Amino acid sequence: MEPLTRSEVFGQLRKELYGDRESSHSSTHTFIILGASGDLAKKKIYPTLWWLFRDGLLPEDIYIVGFARSDLTVEKIKAACLPHMKVSDEELDSLSAFFKRNSYLSGCYDVGSSFERLNSHLSSLPGGETANRLFYLALPPTVYHHVSTNIRNHCMNYKGWNRVIFEKPFGHDLQSSQELSAHLFSLFKEDQIYRIDHYLGKEMVQNLMVLRFGNRLFGPIWNRNSVASVVLSFKEPFGTQGRGGYFDGFGIIRDVMQNHLLQMLCLIAMEKPASTSSDDVRNEKVKVLKWIAPPDIADVVLGQYVGHPDGEGDAKLGYLDDPTVPKDSCTPTFATVVLYVQNERWDGVPFILRCGKALNERKAEVRLQFTDVPGDIFAERCQRNELVVRVQPDEAIYLKMMTKRPGVFFSPEETELDLTYKSRYKNVKLPDAYERLILDVFCGNQMHFVRSDELREAWRIFTPLLHQIEAAKRQPIPYTYGSRGPSESDDLIQRVGFRYEGTYKWVQPHTS
Repeated sequence: MEPLTRSEVFGQLRKELYGDRESSHSSTHTFIILGASGDLAKKKIYPTLWWLFRDGLLPEDIYIVGFARSDLTVEKIKAACLPHMKVSDEELDSLSAFFKRNSYLSGCYDVGSSFERLNSHLSSLPGGETANRLFYLALPPTVYHHVSTNIRNHCMNYKGWNRVIFEKPFGHDLQSSQELSAHLFSLFKEDQIYRIDHYLGKEMVQNLMVLRFGNRLFGPIWNRNSVASVVLSFKEPFGTQGRGGYFDGFGIIRDVMQNHLLQMLCLIAMEKPASTSSDDVRNEKVKVLKWIAPPDIADVVLGQYVGHPDGEGDAKLGYLDDPTVPKDSCTPTFATVVLYVQNERWDGVPFILRCGKALNERKAEVRLQFTDVPGDIFAERCQRNELVVRVQPDEAIYLKMMTKRPGVFFSPEETELDLTYKSRYKNVKLPDAYERLILDVFCGNQMHFVRSDELREAWRIFTPLLHQIEAAKRQPIPYTYGSRGPSESDDLIQRVGFRYEGTYKWVQPHTS
């Protein structure tokens, strides 16, 4: 069987996303990276485009244009990106072909004439007069207004489609987010705006919908009658590592909880959508958010890491030891917040969102803890069942359950039904989250991007808490670098109904 050409692969992907609807737009595509000199471009966007190009997943007629203030060349961009591109010796020819499709312009983000020059360059590329244009703003939000206005005024191609990707943060609170959304809506339609949350591109996050709605056994128990609590965790084993000045302006709630964890909560709590179309899925996510009230301050624990006295390297340093952080900073690097979805399915079930830096491990997971078995006949030796979806590292789904202890005993023992991806799918390469999401933008699929009403509801939930914390200059609880976080967090989680027995440890299965 002959291998498919790039355009055939891309056509199949389009068909999967669109069905039999044909696109009447141009087959030439131009991908413009605004902020091409920055870390995000160097470490993520250029490498992602290379992987898609290498694997034959980009359109055949693709051109990539970098734009930034810096005086750069394509060769300099290549040198900066290579350490992050994972190129084998056999791929060097393909890499050369990839960079031949690249060009670079320098200019100012707030000067219209710079974007006029950019537009002239885009039009001069092969097929550029009719090409579809995809603009990626790998930029700080402080320049979004200028850049988006200049794109709209000088760089739109009316003979093809135009799509614009924005990176978080999408505002600082409800008001600033609403102002940014209003500005963008004055320039673009909703179907041209792609607000990227890379967590929505993760394999296991995308799997949540199939797990829930593609399996009969979960439907009857996915509710308040059977679920005692839901814990959504995001843990990093490192601190701010010199980026504290940037992080200090946002804090852990804005950085992780208000977006990544809340998006996962929606996928866990939402009702079954009418279809897998972007709008049907996002409509259900918005409904979930509307049922959530802003958290009570009594259901919040905030922490800030301090150095470990016996630690090595960065572990000796606390958050306030970062020279870019103000010495009196009250910015939390850890937070546990309990939310309630006050609808018929979930009323009374705590959704515990927990995230932090400088903790004891790297982990992101969703954990549903089920209620006790009624009519216990095993003298309280049975632990609660748990369904765990591990997003990273070592993607896995496992169900903690009770079985008879092997041998002559007749006593219950905790074990698991385990689907670890590395074991079950040995030769499958899981794509990077950015690969999926950038491919979605090319195909026009907005399911895994944040819609404006989702964003508004997310900020409505967290803005009162953020304003309350900042107005009171509430001092976070110190916790040691490399620990599990403040013990007060464990106390809160137990108080609202999560039970931690400490009797079970997940064992990674043999992959050979």
